[in-house]
Amino acid sequence: MTENNDIKLVEELHQSRDNIYAELGKIIIGQRNILEHILITLICRGHALIIGVPGLAKTLMIKSVANILDLKFSRIQFTPDLMPSDITGTEIIEEDHSTGKRAFKFVKGPIFGNIILADEINRTPPKTQAALLEAMQEYKVTAAGVSYPLEEPFLVLATQNPIEQEGTYPLPEAQLDRFMFSINIGYPSQEEEIEIVKSTTSAMEASLDIVLLQKQILSYQFLVRRVPVADNVVGFAVNLVSKTRPGEENNFQFINDWVDWGASPRASQYLILGAKARSVLEGRPTPDISDVISMVKPVLRHRVITNFNAEADGVSTDEILDKLMDVIR
Repeated sequence: MTENNDIKLVEELHQSRDNIYAELGKIIIGQRNILEHILITLICRGHALIIGVPGLAKTLMIKSVANILDLKFSRIQFTPDLMPSDITGTEIIEEDHSTGKRAFKFVKGPIFGNIILADEINRTPPKTQAALLEAMQEYKVTAAGVSYPLEEPFLVLATQNPIEQEGTYPLPEAQLDRFMFSINIGYPSQEEEIEIVKSTTSAMEASLDIVLLQKQILSYQFLVRRVPVADNVVGFAVNLVSKTRPGEENNFQFINDWVDWGASPRASQYLILGAKARSVLEGRPTPDISDVISMVKPVLRHRVITNFNAEADGVSTDEILDKLMDVIR
């Protein structure tokens, strides 16, 4: 990145990031790490799975991000009886009153937005899940042989409740792989919870100002692709991902013991893309290995499939990734 224009864009994005955090801070207490991952997902043209118990302001956070970025927000509540057409849209018969002729007209569904909240995505059957995931991959919806492009930026943030699994349809691994990140939201600290209770039980309501426009977001998405990366950083990411695969030559014994399937090359791509985005958000023109390391858990936790031995030993995917990073660094 030697062009002055790109350096200027990096500086602008860094300033915009601070403005975004300041604006969201009017409503969202804490959760800075989660907000950073949502921003990274957006400027990488990815999608994210957000896992957390009810009541942690997931919906409020996502809607607030859409508001300050001046993007169209759609919320889809996934239920067992939700049909694919409830997401993508449906054709209706429309009559022309002047001629009396009837014709089919496509009525767009809630997927035609910029930021889509897929609430409790695992509560709907696989056929309906697939309708959403196809749109995520192709950036278009096809109805009766006609393709309708989705407006960009297009970001799907799907939520799951980690507690209640009765009556759910877990996402298959191939569909999970379409999400750039799997983000875990934890409970706030006691100090943060006090602030949350104070702000949400008072009569005052904060109003959010627009920080970025649609055109600027698209320019930042192209900027991330132009960010140069040193060969040693790419090599570190690829080596780390290859070490998650059991049975590989010279691999670690704990990977062979606890992992059934490791991550695919898509994980390496997302590690580098995420590292690029993190570096420019912090005002740096190129990423280093620390940026890759910060992306490891959200990129890999839903791509490394553990086996029965890991479950019997009480070892989580995050613990395996921690151990892997300890021995590689």
